[in-house]
Amino acid sequence: MSKTILKNIELSTVLPLQNLVSYQDGQIVSKTLVQNSNVSLTLFAFDKGEEISSHSSNGDAMIYVIDGTGQITIGDETYMVTSGETIVMPAGIPHAVYAAEKFKMFLIVVF
Repeated sequence: MSKTILKNIELSTVLPLQNLVSYQDGQIVSKTLVQNSNVSLTLFAFDKGEEISSHSSNGDAMIYVIDGTGQITIGDETYMVTSGETIVMPAGIPHAVYAAEKFKMFLIVVF
């Protein structure tokens, strides 16, 4: 018998990733799919202008953009990412996320 690790998502079902998290006015909405000592998988929906301020992580964090445009700051560099693009924020380097417009992303952190 296997232990289910994923949560907040239907198993054995084809699902459009962009529909698993919804925009809300003036908010950042998140849905955690996995959180343990090895990996974190989280979907985010940012309303335009919302942000996660600069912080660092003990794991490498990869963003996959599902919808919209985001501004990612890693150290002293700023990058614009749009739907279908990805960027990795290395462990231990301060990074921030800002929604230049409504923006959905899938965050994968490997510890």
